[in-house]
Amino acid sequence: MISLSIMLASLAAAPAVMSAAVHHSHADTALQVTTSYGILQGAISDLESKVVAYKGIPFAEAPVGQRRWTAPTPPAKWSGVRNATTFGADCAQSYSSLGLFSSGSEDISEDCLFMNIWAPKNATPKSKLPVFFWVYGGRFEGGAGSVPTYDGSHLAARDMIVVTFNYRMGPFGFLAHPELQAESKHNSTGNYGIMDQQRALDFLRSEVAAFGGDPDHITVGGQSAGSASALIMMYSPLSSDKIVGCIAESGARDPHDPETYGLATSHRWMQKALEQGEAFVSEMNVSSIAELRNVSVENLLLYDNSMDTILDGTLWGEDNVTAIGLVSEPPLWRPVVDGYVLPVGYGESLRTNSHGNIPIMTGDNLNETSSSDTNITTYKAGYSNIFGNKSDEFFDVYPASAEIEATLQNAAFGNDVNRYTTWHWAKDWHSGGAANDVFTYFWNHSPPNQTSGAYHGSELWYTFGNLPTYYNYTWTAYDYELQKIMGNYWANFIKTGNPNGQGLAEFPASSADKNNTVMWLGDVVGAGQIVDNIDKLPVLQDFFSKNVEW
Repeated sequence: MISLSIMLASLAAAPAVMSAAVHHSHADTALQVTTSYGILQGAISDLESKVVAYKGIPFAEAPVGQRRWTAPTPPAKWSGVRNATTFGADCAQSYSSLGLFSSGSEDISEDCLFMNIWAPKNATPKSKLPVFFWVYGGRFEGGAGSVPTYDGSHLAARDMIVVTFNYRMGPFGFLAHPELQAESKHNSTGNYGIMDQQRALDFLRSEVAAFGGDPDHITVGGQSAGSASALIMMYSPLSSDKIVGCIAESGARDPHDPETYGLATSHRWMQKALEQGEAFVSEMNVSSIAELRNVSVENLLLYDNSMDTILDGTLWGEDNVTAIGLVSEPPLWRPVVDGYVLPVGYGESLRTNSHGNIPIMTGDNLNETSSSDTNITTYKAGYSNIFGNKSDEFFDVYPASAEIEATLQNAAFGNDVNRYTTWHWAKDWHSGGAANDVFTYFWNHSPPNQTSGAYHGSELWYTFGNLPTYYNYTWTAYDYELQKIMGNYWANFIKTGNPNGQGLAEFPASSADKNNTVMWLGDVVGAGQIVDNIDKLPVLQDFFSKNVEW
């Protein structure tokens, strides 16, 4: 299997998206909104004539100069009317052309803490519409609220407010260092990107009523690193009581799943993060944070895609295990358990019910990671090392006697882990004392004209209703029908905390699940077993039980 970071690469070039905030006197006042910070001029969405888009709204001061690596602070007020018809700059990151996870914009800057809001044209401050607060993914290295995939027009047309925003990533968002810890009145460091997310949530709660939204009905959602962020919002004491629901796409994995170690969902412990920060300062040939604050964005971005080395010295770092590609190293720049923003680790948050009493919808995709060619020798050696004296049980349910069978069974096991891990996470969630439902899905539809299957993130075009034209995909009538189905499930959950609704196949809640089922979405829409062979369950259970909780 290859790592998710490889799958995040975009495919097609696109022109830059420029952004600027200006004052102007000739405007459609019907599309203006008055906030606590000033007046915003919106524009009718290009995708939905009954939706108004407000883009490039500053929700915090620019984190530049001496504010680099500090907690975000409220933005300054502006006079006159601020043009909110174009996106603000994307946060500092390596450039990617237009694609599933990328805006294709060359307007990249540290001055990037902007929000975008889509609202029905007829919404008023008295409407109190449900709000969907979306956190983009990208391994905490790339992405933006301006990515076309996340355009909120079609969801907003379903009578809700949809919000995207930017947050600091890479070393800008997740550097931890003793000097920064000493600067913090909370003894915190390393979670500046997460604090941006929480600052955006606070800004939204104070201002969304002006756009027609209900500040007491905000559902947070995210995919991949955005899913990890949404989960953090559920158990961080700085945000847990500010949301009413959570949609975690490709991110909620069992803490005993070794693949959790290698994803952005994982976290760093403070001491290790501090040591990595000190090593980074040394690598940059400076001696202090004060000097590092003067290093250029371009030089810092040379380390944007750094990898951690947590698998060294473990079973998952051994040669014959890494050869089958089951687990990869995580990004270096990711959240830190600091006792303030993140009070506890991933596993403990489940055991202690730190996620609070809100409904959750979560799931994974059939081809989250794609399989690579695996020969018989590698396949046998790798899995024999993993399962030890229970390897016979593994090979009984994942048999292979030829090269192609080894490759197919390697992929089959990875796909089964993807289904099982999220379903088991839901069980852990309830075992910790949760009092609300969790709805678990499995996305299995492959977009047309490509060979990667139901790959990481491929459901996003359908849930947002934004099947793109920039790829050479021949969308079918079923793709458009599936887009409506997915949009209905997501909209229902955002509005009510339950995805079910009239005309939809029943989406069972895992809390009521007695038959090891999940909701299959895609080529099949309906409840289905998590594995095709019940004899695989003990093997998967053994695979998880041998691992230390993350």
